[in-house]
Amino acid sequence: MGSGSYVVGWGTLALINAGIAQGKNRIGLNWFLLSIFLGPIATFFLVLAEKR
Repeated sequence: MGSGSYVVGWGTLALINAGIAQGKNRIGLNWFLLSIFLGPIATFFLVLAEKR
């Protein structure tokens, strides 16, 4: 369990966030990129965001 699994987990979280964002009528690509940098913090804000 090296840093490779950490990168895979972070990337998976970013993809999940993009899917959640699209479900809330937001731009998935923007949330994907934001999640690459902020990770779980972006997830927290996305979950709190209301659907458009």
